[in-house]
Amino acid sequence: MRANLSVQSLPVHDEANGTWRNRILKGDCITALEKLPARSVDVVFADPPYNLQLSGALHRPDQSVVDAVDNDWDQFESFQAYDAFTRAWLLACRRVLKPNGTLWVIGSYHNIFRVGAMMQDLGFWLLNDVVWRKTNPMPNFRGRRFQNAHETLIWAARDRDCKNYTFNYEALKAANEDVQMRSDWLFPICTGAERLKDDRGRKVHPTQKPEALLARIMLATTRPGDVVLDPFFGSGTTGAVAKRLGRDFVGVEREDDYIAAATARIAAVEPLGRVELEVLKGKRAEPRVAFVSLIEAGLLKAGARLYDRKKQHCAIVRADGTLVYKDAAGSIHMMGRKAQGAESCNGWTYWHYEDNGELKLIDSLRAQIRHALARAGA
Repeated sequence: MRANLSVQSLPVHDEANGTWRNRILKGDCITALEKLPARSVDVVFADPPYNLQLSGALHRPDQSVVDAVDNDWDQFESFQAYDAFTRAWLLACRRVLKPNGTLWVIGSYHNIFRVGAMMQDLGFWLLNDVVWRKTNPMPNFRGRRFQNAHETLIWAARDRDCKNYTFNYEALKAANEDVQMRSDWLFPICTGAERLKDDRGRKVHPTQKPEALLARIMLATTRPGDVVLDPFFGSGTTGAVAKRLGRDFVGVEREDDYIAAATARIAAVEPLGRVELEVLKGKRAEPRVAFVSLIEAGLLKAGARLYDRKKQHCAIVRADGTLVYKDAAGSIHMMGRKAQGAESCNGWTYWHYEDNGELKLIDSLRAQIRHALARAGA
């Protein structure tokens, strides 16, 4: 499995054998992404600087100093400078995204609205905004605002016309008590053993994201073997989760301390096995099969008779894949509706063919074609 490859800084890529996969590219994200081939990435997860605009130290009621994000990489001289930076990295990500790829961006009220507007200006098509509700948010120590208890994620397709992006709807629903997965997600912030700390007990990275959040994203919008790009790699949460879930990753990071921590973290991850990574698929995820394909494959012949399960209605198969029922002709669904006098009908589960005196659903013939397509790798 590719996700077992070692993690190392990669100054150049080898497009022919894909050695840029499962690597950390050291440097500025915009220039580093130029080393990746175009249309090579399935999903981007971006956790960019939030441009928090902090002025002065923040104290708790007991006057102790809050460990806030005051790093140089979060400092911008103006909104215009932040917008220019945002436009540049979004364009770099758009170049390496596959046509059916999607982009996730996470942010706070400080930046997410500016990022979202920029995404729309550049042609990304917004699919959802997701609210990450924190079970253990930091208090608002000054008591002058609501407690900031969430962050916002934007999920977008590369283009407006993209219809075949990955969304594992059936798997998400099954994992959510057979109810559609909602767009408000409840997770704690990164604490405990998951939080990376240095030899002095200090946080390695101030904005380390919880692995549960990245796992939800990857299980929802990627498949095993897909490539996930993180242009702001930090402590390597994306790489660690990708390796465990059988996805490939590529990260970009400029800080040596973060690269060292991420490298050690990912190296310690044990990937899950093939059985654990199998994605539940529903009917909508299966390849479409036209009724005429049954005739073309020789599973049904023109002139064959189809029946309802009680054999009260009979239709004749025509060579063009339509049915004749009484004085009308049309699709298997249309003729099923006519036979029942109903407003709707799934012809695949209504019409039967006769096999050695036994009635069998034509849907079983469709399943044979789908099985053949799967074996052929279609």
